[in-house]
Amino acid sequence: MSRKWRNILIGVLAAALIVTGIWLLSRSPDDFSGKYAGADLSTDVTGIGRNNTYAAYTAQYADLPAVKEEVQVDLAAFEGQGGETCPEGVLTGDESELTWKVSIPQAGLYNIRLDYLTVESRGIDIEREIAINGEVPFSGASTLCFSRLWTDAGEVRKDNQGNDIRPSQVERFEKQTAYCTDDMGYQTAPYAFYFNEGENELTIRAVNEPVILCGITLTPIVQFPTYAEYSAEHPDAAMSDEGKNYSQTVQGEAASLRSAPSLYARYDRSSSLTVPYSVNNTILNYIGGDPWTHPGEWIQWDFEVPEDGYYNISVKARQMYQRGALSSRTVYIDGEVPFEDLEAVTFAYNTSWEMRTLSDKEGNPFRFWLKKGSHTIRMEVTLGEMGPILREVEDSIFRLNQIYRKLLVLTGVNPDRFRDYNLAGIYPEAIEAMDLESKRLYKIVDGIVATTGEKSDRAAAAQTLATQLETFVESNERITESFANFKDNITSLGTAMQNMSESKLDVDLIMITGENASVPQVHENVFQSIGHELRSCASSFFVDYNSLGDKYDDTDDVLEIWITTGRDQSTVLKTMVDDTFTAKTGIKVNVKLVQVDAILPAVVAGNGPDIVLSVSGWFAVNYAMRHAVEDLTQFADFEEVTKPFYDSILEPLTYNDSKHKGIYGLPETQNFPLLFYRSDVMEEMELPIPQTWDELIAELPTIQGNSLTVAVNFPDIAVADISILDSMIYQNGGYIYDEEAKHTLVDSEAGVAAFKQYTSLYNDYGLPVVFDFVSRFRSGEMPLGVASYATYNTLMVSAPEIRGLWDFTLFPGTLQEDGTIDRTAQTDGLCCMMIATDDEKVKQNAWEFMKWWVSADSQVRFGREMESVLGASARYQTANTDALRQLAWSNKQLKVLEEQMANTRGFPEIAGGYSTTRHITNAIRRVINTKEDPRETILNYARTINEEIKIKRREFNLPVD
Repeated sequence: MSRKWRNILIGVLAAALIVTGIWLLSRSPDDFSGKYAGADLSTDVTGIGRNNTYAAYTAQYADLPAVKEEVQVDLAAFEGQGGETCPEGVLTGDESELTWKVSIPQAGLYNIRLDYLTVESRGIDIEREIAINGEVPFSGASTLCFSRLWTDAGEVRKDNQGNDIRPSQVERFEKQTAYCTDDMGYQTAPYAFYFNEGENELTIRAVNEPVILCGITLTPIVQFPTYAEYSAEHPDAAMSDEGKNYSQTVQGEAASLRSAPSLYARYDRSSSLTVPYSVNNTILNYIGGDPWTHPGEWIQWDFEVPEDGYYNISVKARQMYQRGALSSRTVYIDGEVPFEDLEAVTFAYNTSWEMRTLSDKEGNPFRFWLKKGSHTIRMEVTLGEMGPILREVEDSIFRLNQIYRKLLVLTGVNPDRFRDYNLAGIYPEAIEAMDLESKRLYKIVDGIVATTGEKSDRAAAAQTLATQLETFVESNERITESFANFKDNITSLGTAMQNMSESKLDVDLIMITGENASVPQVHENVFQSIGHELRSCASSFFVDYNSLGDKYDDTDDVLEIWITTGRDQSTVLKTMVDDTFTAKTGIKVNVKLVQVDAILPAVVAGNGPDIVLSVSGWFAVNYAMRHAVEDLTQFADFEEVTKPFYDSILEPLTYNDSKHKGIYGLPETQNFPLLFYRSDVMEEMELPIPQTWDELIAELPTIQGNSLTVAVNFPDIAVADISILDSMIYQNGGYIYDEEAKHTLVDSEAGVAAFKQYTSLYNDYGLPVVFDFVSRFRSGEMPLGVASYATYNTLMVSAPEIRGLWDFTLFPGTLQEDGTIDRTAQTDGLCCMMIATDDEKVKQNAWEFMKWWVSADSQVRFGREMESVLGASARYQTANTDALRQLAWSNKQLKVLEEQMANTRGFPEIAGGYSTTRHITNAIRRVINTKEDPRETILNYARTINEEIKIKRREFNLPVD
């Protein structure tokens, strides 16, 4: 073939490929309605699906006529416990259960509106459960949340570097009105409750926090007027030129009230259009951001107008968090939604600030009728049209996990791809459910695209699963080939749901303008952008971003504090130091954020800090061996300071050099293991929650018979965690070391028995050594798991689809001869330590700081502020027992934490102690991997540990045998 014809053929083939690609793209449907048209998607396959859902509950009463009258509950005529009348209404305690008899004139669905007044307590949201005639009507009625009112404690101050110091948040105690709503935000309208005609009983049970009920009203279903109806109610009025040209700018950071203490003013240096603007200093110049994301959270601003009339409202906002998603807000004026268009005002993705005048779909600005004087505007997070879609996604994930677990019983985690499992014959309902779920997911994809206007990665997760399920139904053998991938896709859909449920937004300012006033548009041109970048670059050479708050010169009498955790933690700490510690004591403090590795070289060089915060107990004892930190027992009030701490958390901070036994740090946090469980899966298997290791082992045949398993921490390569083994040693009456810390006692009878017990979990009972507990807990594969109580934070954030289906309880124990259960668990945590000094004044000032830092007041404030900044994922694990009781745990959770904390023991830090963890880990791996005899293995490694301890004791001039 000549070159000419070859080139022609190549050109034709290339053109054909291009045309084929265009044709394939054009064939991609605008929607998948053909996949589910005509299918009944409202009915679940028998045995697969959620029970007690709100959708199923309201569907029973869909044909009832709307009720017309409000019903006022006689507040004082209650029965039950935990309530008492007061001038404002009825004070309901945090363990109350009160019932009212209500006479209903017309059977039907009612919204429930509560007037309430918060009382001083722990500062977390009020949570209640509602029952009608003795029954909780649907699952969402068990978690009804009511917010508090928060405001700035004072004016914004500046530190001596010119940076703004935001004021702390304080609660304002004022009467509020709220409907019972879905706290997840999927049901955007208030919950509707069915009441029979005649006498009914309404019961309100406390889940969290006391509150004063000032009124209970059953109302007809809330309906907002249309904009046309709203306008018709307010005829045109002649306005003066002053009113027509009026313009007021309310800065976003100047919000007057908010629903959570996390919704405080923030600073932004990323744009020259943020008002006010600075690249050199930290200036509070906007509000919202990451914390303003969960449905029901709101921020409120005050404004004024000079005369009666119509005004426009514009919001300078930025939604730069989720491409292909909308952030929605419900807008209230003076506590009311004026018309239905303001139920969900949407903000599209934009990395730049955008001035948005509230308008209809055609862009015509809404005209708000306002009387002369003061008003409020409130913006509340809502999921809008995404709410019902996300509810369907959550329900779909629940059903998919049920399908996965049902098939798992037969196939196991790793099915044989060459074996015919006859899935359609054995589990026809699972195949039927897959077919139905595929159709539902295709409809969900269409819903997401219709709402957001584009096919994003969030829709892709649902579409991938829909296609996979469709394939499974058509060819059952593909299920075993892609079983692991099926589970991963379910997890991906859960992650996508979590991302879609976030609705973050920044607000720079709000403008209230008359009809003739101009609203400036915002757009950063290329010259402004270049200028901003140049200024930012130049300032980076002069601004010390590691030093926080007020900064003092070396010549000042100042404490140097180093913290090793993160910028959020260090910023909160410095704010607390400046407005509380320094203000009360007059002691100046510099706070610096550093890496852990920077501490030792600085201390050795004599350039170290006076105090180090948030390091492990290992640091304190290892520095003590080298006489680099102060023994805190030298201070006269040491015993008083440490009263709120258990001895167990002081044990890792204790060092005995044979001449003196001292404590070289104060505890900040305390961590210990708990037993996490999936209540729904355990109920399916009809298993109780185990209380002892023997009970857990006894349940393994049933759990593993369903191809499920249990998580128990195993020391992996990254983290040599032997805390479970240590806990078993304590429960068997043993110890890790002898009293003088010269020998390990893991070779004692108690130690050997515990070692055998621990390794048998993996060798004899087949527990996995490598696993992702959070992922497998979400799917239900691991309905039980022993894990750090910090796991609670992770699950609260990463597993919203199983909310209400899991909990934690006490660590499994060992039954004693007297019938009691020893639940001793190993504990550890972070501490603060004072670097050794000969300067008595520095020493006394440092001690004052450490006392302040670990006090209940400081720990409570730090814990609340960290949770307000980072959400539930940052729930603080304070070691101070007085502070723990004031953090945002429910009453039930707090009882578990307090009981387990009282049953802990610390892991002693000794000379050569690093070898204990290392060699016990090696012993465990040898027994598990090579099946060596447990007793001989631990005895051999105990000798190695003792030799290393002897070497280190000699190095530090400590007596040896």
